[in-house]
Amino acid sequence: MGVSAAVLDVTTMRDRLGRLRDRAAEAGVAAVVITPGSDLRYLLGVGGSSFERLTALVVPTDRALAPVLVSPALEFAGLGHLPLDDLGVEVRTWVDGEDAHALALAGLGAGPLAVSDMTPALHLLQLRDAGAAEQRLAGPILRELRMRKDVVELSQLRAAGAAIDRVHARVAQWLRPGRTEAQVAADIAAAIVEEGHAAADFVIVGSGPNGASPHHSVSDRVIERGDVVVVDIGGPLPSGYNSDSTRTYAVGSPHEPDVAGAYAALQAAQQAAVDAVRPGVTCESVDAAARSVLADAELADRFIHRTGHGIGLDVHEEPYIVTGNDLPLEAGMTFSIEPGVYVRGRWGARIEDIVAVTPEGVERFNTRPHDLAIL
Repeated sequence: MGVSAAVLDVTTMRDRLGRLRDRAAEAGVAAVVITPGSDLRYLLGVGGSSFERLTALVVPTDRALAPVLVSPALEFAGLGHLPLDDLGVEVRTWVDGEDAHALALAGLGAGPLAVSDMTPALHLLQLRDAGAAEQRLAGPILRELRMRKDVVELSQLRAAGAAIDRVHARVAQWLRPGRTEAQVAADIAAAIVEEGHAAADFVIVGSGPNGASPHHSVSDRVIERGDVVVVDIGGPLPSGYNSDSTRTYAVGSPHEPDVAGAYAALQAAQQAAVDAVRPGVTCESVDAAARSVLADAELADRFIHRTGHGIGLDVHEEPYIVTGNDLPLEAGMTFSIEPGVYVRGRWGARIEDIVAVTPEGVERFNTRPHDLAIL
């Protein structure tokens, strides 16, 4: 467990816990069990990961029962700063040899248990053995809270977007012929931290044929003049809120003859999807806006992934901008718009911005130019 540079105050924590209880009651569960991860960070501002010892926040839907924070005694010092008394949260610490999972369930009424989505199977199964026979994912409950960002969250995501834009503005310093993808990525990773992130969560430098693999990371391939290079980078601020932005570069004039026309279509597709964003429009409609432009350019089969994903305390979270998702957009939702064109074995390109739905339409959190940057 660890402590984040939290942007939460007691009022925000209390409001989020109350809304979680309301949503959980509507879902018909007896309680929600939140283990370390982004859900716990959202509710209490606490970072960290799950280990073999159980740490969990148990939130009953019955308001006669207090929420309970279960923690190993040896780790509770890292949680002692939390305003648990002010929040009305009961603390239950335990020592090795005690049944922490039974302790977490003690006093709960009958009914299903909703468990945070990334809870390790080690704990999920021990909760079942301790009496929680009927379990559900808590994701559908928590996403209703987390999808709509408040003013503070939007401010953090706006700052994350500006920070990663500053890194893209420096890429020309490092991306040149004769260097390997790994060398360029190391410089970018250092710059991500220099520009205000807590860490570089991911750095994709896909040059030449490697750019045709959307989730290529880096390799020892030497960058050549004429290569098209996909650079997809991001990471968390100290608050935990993430950046994620992709730009495509060319090291000199591209040697592949079809780059210019396809890239122009890609740029138009990305703009069409951004222009489609406004309250009431469905997620799949935004996806279709990008996809139709590329289909008209006979590039439909070169776009092989969804148009976007939500972002916040997780790099990938709800809502997903994808065919089949008929969820209407609402003000406060934040997500990527990132269509791509991938020509297997030769080259690839992607343009990605993080956007927020506003009451009037859309705000971009990334503002670097979208043209193919020829270095």
